[in-house]
Amino acid sequence: MANASLTTRPAAESRYDVVALGEVMLRFDPRDRRVRTTRTFDVWEGGGEYNVARGLRRCFGLRGAIVTALADNEVGRLVEDCMLTGGLDTSWVQWRDYDGIGREVRNGLNFTERGFGVRGAIGTSDRGHTAISQMRPDDVDWDALFSSGVRWLHTGGIFAALSESAAEVAEAAMSAARRHGVVVSYDLNYRPSLWKGIGGVERAREVNRRLAQHVDVMIGNEEDFTASLGFEVEGVDEDLTDLDTAAFRTMIKTAAAEYPNFQVIATTLRGVKSASVNDWGAIAWSREEGFVEATHRADLEIYDRVGGGDSFASGLAYGLMELGSLQEAVEYGAAHGALAMTTPGDTTTASLAEVAKLASGGSARVQR
Repeated sequence: MANASLTTRPAAESRYDVVALGEVMLRFDPRDRRVRTTRTFDVWEGGGEYNVARGLRRCFGLRGAIVTALADNEVGRLVEDCMLTGGLDTSWVQWRDYDGIGREVRNGLNFTERGFGVRGAIGTSDRGHTAISQMRPDDVDWDALFSSGVRWLHTGGIFAALSESAAEVAEAAMSAARRHGVVVSYDLNYRPSLWKGIGGVERAREVNRRLAQHVDVMIGNEEDFTASLGFEVEGVDEDLTDLDTAAFRTMIKTAAAEYPNFQVIATTLRGVKSASVNDWGAIAWSREEGFVEATHRADLEIYDRVGGGDSFASGLAYGLMELGSLQEAVEYGAAHGALAMTTPGDTTTASLAEVAKLASGGSARVQR
């Protein structure tokens, strides 16, 4: 089925439906405890760019691959084992020799509390000198990858913030993808902790505005567009409790005018009432269909908010590849994000049937 907003390569002519470029870390989850007091953790893999491709594979049944780099030690092999469970092709993973102590190369670790009620979620990353932050643009034969048949490349602002060379790797991948007719999506994913030591918001804007020139589908929330690209969203309060879609429409029009390469722009709308209750929705725009808005879910109960935006992005990408309209795509994205936040971990456990049911107005009644 052809989508009215975006043209993608036919699946029958492609080796991969999606390729993701980004860091994959090992997440340590203290469950209902605090990182500072727990004695046990659950562990699984996660990464802003990886989560999108994994969602497209595990929930939506599409074929995917991950381009990343890992230190070749027991922790790296644990991350690989988790990725294999996620179903992505790992043949493009770059393995780096480990020196035995991590002076030169390491694997990223992420300690994340889910939060509850008035206690917000907290993420503490340990990702200095990681293998992927040291990647160079010519470490991967991008033309060989994309000429093999790829429909979609996804990367984003988390990866681009890891190092000077990471931004260059992203640009090389995005440029090659566009040469081969691959749709490029980019999630701005602004993280102050990643940018504060390398130039702050000014550097974030410099890098992201350069990379934005290679993007077909731009994704982000209100803070992302402001911090990463410099587009202000008027009327949004500091606590993000009153999200006016009219203000987002104005911002999106401005971004579309400045970047004529943007074919689709999408943003999640999250009003944070507490760590456990959020208002949740999304708005999207395309040059062909204009503005559409997903079903607004007031007072959505949250179990683990991490990965909700990534799951929105994967549902949106699925809709743009496999469904007929932007309205369907944004509904699938918002529904998938909502479902992903009902379970622990960065990655989705939802099924396509569950997403389709919720996107069409289904309830949470028990199924027997």
